[in-house]
Amino acid sequence: MAFGLWFTLFELLLKLFLILAFVKKGSAGITSTFTRTKWQSFDIPLDHKVLAIPNGYNAPQQVHITQGDYDGKAVMISWVTADKPGSSRVQYGTSEKKYDFKADGTVANYTFYNYKSGYIHHCLVDGLEYETKYYYKIGEGHSSREFWFQTPPKIDPDSPFTFGIIGDLGQTYNSLSTLEHYMQSGGQTVLFLGDLSYADRYQYNDVGIRWDSWGRFIERSAAYQPWIWSAGNHEIEYMPDVVILQLCILNLLYGEVLPFKSFLHRFSTPHLASRSNNPLWYAIRRASAHIIVLSSYSPHVKYTPQWLWLRDELKRVDRKKTPWLIILMHVPIYNSNQAHFMEGESMRAVFELWFVRHRVDFIFAGHVHAYERSFLSSMMSSEKLQYPTNHAENCFLLSIKSDVIDLQYRISNIRYNVSSGYRYPVPNKSAPVYVTVGDGGNQEGLAGRFRDPQPEYSAFREASYGHSTLELKNRTHAFLNWHRNEDGQKVHADSVIFLNRHWASNLRRRRLKKDRLKARGKIDF
Repeated sequence: MAFGLWFTLFELLLKLFLILAFVKKGSAGITSTFTRTKWQSFDIPLDHKVLAIPNGYNAPQQVHITQGDYDGKAVMISWVTADKPGSSRVQYGTSEKKYDFKADGTVANYTFYNYKSGYIHHCLVDGLEYETKYYYKIGEGHSSREFWFQTPPKIDPDSPFTFGIIGDLGQTYNSLSTLEHYMQSGGQTVLFLGDLSYADRYQYNDVGIRWDSWGRFIERSAAYQPWIWSAGNHEIEYMPDVVILQLCILNLLYGEVLPFKSFLHRFSTPHLASRSNNPLWYAIRRASAHIIVLSSYSPHVKYTPQWLWLRDELKRVDRKKTPWLIILMHVPIYNSNQAHFMEGESMRAVFELWFVRHRVDFIFAGHVHAYERSFLSSMMSSEKLQYPTNHAENCFLLSIKSDVIDLQYRISNIRYNVSSGYRYPVPNKSAPVYVTVGDGGNQEGLAGRFRDPQPEYSAFREASYGHSTLELKNRTHAFLNWHRNEDGQKVHADSVIFLNRHWASNLRRRRLKKDRLKARGKIDF
């Protein structure tokens, strides 16, 4: 009896210590002191083998796929032919070298300054079966090429799935390290957070040429699994000084002023399937996740098309089918780096209340060339979770035999307005977890100057190149990992376990109800 009493007391004190440790002011966050040997951030030369043009006359190149519908039973296959339009047909089937089905797509091209793109093909392949490997063939004759992809599991709250999260990739040697490490991670679909090729850092015809090289660069992954696209500032490509026409009568100069011109021609999104009128914002459902893509550089204040669409899309979320609600954007709305500080404030002011009200689980952003995660320690139970921690600097796991421990610290700033006087974020269990993954490896380099002191909501931050993975295990558990490249060595630098608040809270309520009934003698176990 005495031992049991002492153990119970120890357990309560340990719980109290952990809770205080995680909410104590000034002690919650970690700013990593990891020092890396800096690789030069310049783009891979065009004659490098990773940017090579495939052999064969008019051979398809820059092949990539994305989800083609709302629920994951279709893919959009895109590619470029350089010499002539050729065929836009995709042959496909469930056996290698045996193509029982076909689909026909569209082809178009565009100009940028004096650059004329190749012929860009987009072909929708729909009516697919879940959890099936498909082989596909594009191109003609001896120049045809063959690839494959795997469809996701059906929409179900317990469908496991692993997403890769990459942002601000570019086409440097650091970018190559990120891409190679991601391809070893087991990720099944990339959630891309904007800033793709960084072609806009070039001038004139070189802009289009660097879009082509980037398409060939990512093909090693993007031809075999969907990349879900969001656009960043480097996709805007507003270049009025690149003069292509002069109207002498009006004395006006017209350059490249159509925003997102290259991006919209090259990358398709399934926006119509989610009732969006613009390919820059849309939604998909995949496995157990409902994913919403927003455009940081499109109008989003009240009554704009993006605002109206998001209001309606959030109402369509069904947590009984897709318990994990994920939002992608380019500019982070919580960011403690000196780089791009508070650039996401306009979107936060408009949308944060909705994010809290709908209990968004994760908001992933890029833009800042570093990694940062808002504070959350997992809800843990030794009976439910066994997760290795020896590879992670910042993965915390407690084994206590009794109840699940909730050591969350989420924040929101929804009380703030210009007259309320509430200036600081406050704890809010309904708020999302904010993760910045803008560290893909582009030529602008890392954002190494973090603000001091570190805000309480910031749990972990580091300026190194890498990518993240989000493993959705079932309706209740998810693992978030950040993989640091470490100059060519795969390292997990941050790992956290999450409980889904919708389902976990329901499970806790049912457990408490059973405990009460048991205490009253109304049920027998």
